[in-house]
Amino acid sequence: MAASATPSSHPGSIRRVVAASLVGTTIEWYDFFLYGSAAALVFNTLFFPASDPLVGTLLAFLTYAVGFAARPLGGVVFGHYGDRIGRKRLLVVSLLMMGGATFAIGLLPTHAGVGAAAPVLLTVLRLVQGFALGGEWGGAVLLVAEHGDDRHRGFWASWPQAGAPGGNLLATGVLALLAAVQSDEAFLAWGWRVPFLLSGVLVVVGLWIRVSVSESPAFLEARARAEAEEAAGVRQRPPVVEVLRTGRRGVLTAIGVRLGENVSYYVLTAFLLVYVTVHLHLPKGDALNAVLIGSAVHFVTIPLWGALSDRIGRRAVTLVGSVGMAGWAFAFFALLDSRSFPVIAAAVTAGLLLHGAMYGPQAAFISEMFDTRVRYSGASMGSQVASIIGGALAPVIAVELLKEYGSSVPVSVYVCAAALITAATALAARETRGRSLDRPARTAPPVPVKG
Repeated sequence: MAASATPSSHPGSIRRVVAASLVGTTIEWYDFFLYGSAAALVFNTLFFPASDPLVGTLLAFLTYAVGFAARPLGGVVFGHYGDRIGRKRLLVVSLLMMGGATFAIGLLPTHAGVGAAAPVLLTVLRLVQGFALGGEWGGAVLLVAEHGDDRHRGFWASWPQAGAPGGNLLATGVLALLAAVQSDEAFLAWGWRVPFLLSGVLVVVGLWIRVSVSESPAFLEARARAEAEEAAGVRQRPPVVEVLRTGRRGVLTAIGVRLGENVSYYVLTAFLLVYVTVHLHLPKGDALNAVLIGSAVHFVTIPLWGALSDRIGRRAVTLVGSVGMAGWAFAFFALLDSRSFPVIAAAVTAGLLLHGAMYGPQAAFISEMFDTRVRYSGASMGSQVASIIGGALAPVIAVELLKEYGSSVPVSVYVCAAALITAATALAARETRGRSLDRPARTAPPVPVKG
């Protein structure tokens, strides 16, 4: 093995890579979740004015879902080039795209100013956000997974996963601070723009950190092999084609593993804001602070779940989270209905703790399902298709169920069903703990060039 391709087992090296991935994913998730929080709190009024608050919220969440619709396309495009030219370069591009779109949202005129053009512009920028995030997840987790060693991959690769609650913590924290120091009128008039404009500063910080790390050693070795084969007259198939030929099982497993995690997360965080403020008529600060507390615990415990998966396996930890979530889906809303802030905060925190058991091992689990030549494409395809089926539709379906039945029970059934699908997928999946990522790609035989 070439020296440049040797995994970075030195603690200082892997920590630098983890820090770069974590900061980048935190910023990108900040941007993405900020939109979800704003959709639940202000976009229904500013961009989709309607007499029924739930109708306006539903329309706002539909543009929220549009961002998820763009994620698989982003996953395919970023995956293709990430498998061809490297993980690091694509991560810089995704951060620039996400930050630019989020900053632009903070400058948008509202429906009162430009009419129907406002939601159209909002939707376009949401598409850019989704496209960028579709490429971010695969690259960030692979950069860490491919630098680390086989024994501790679950722990190290789970840190970029912590960027999701880190971003949510940051977004919710900024909104909660503004809600505390501003009147509702001031927040609607201009205060909501501040968190979006802040993204410009965060992106500069993220780029400064991200460009300092080295490329994935496993990728460098795989690229060297591919270049040697091309020099010998062997044609390389596009990574997406190779995944569809040889990695379909991995893609389907990734979809199933992420489904329950996606649905539960967006119900626990985005839909929660609607349920607490519109259905229970409680102050938005209660909902935001509950998510804030839960996200802090979530951030700390995700790496612990990843470390546990290094000991007992990815499947076992995923089962703990998915089966637990299937039951918690019913207790969750019963606790929210207490209208007590400490109880609501405890309900969110417990739910996110169970979610972390599904989410923590996921980066290593999915990375280990694919070979290096197609890993970015395969991991991105599986995870981002699940984001449409699960994350994109979860708040929309939950709002519609609440609107139709006036009860949280159908929402609980929905979350429970998604969690059980993830549990069944984990039971049927192959255990990947300890699998080497630097072995030659297990793909179909290369195709000689006809000459």
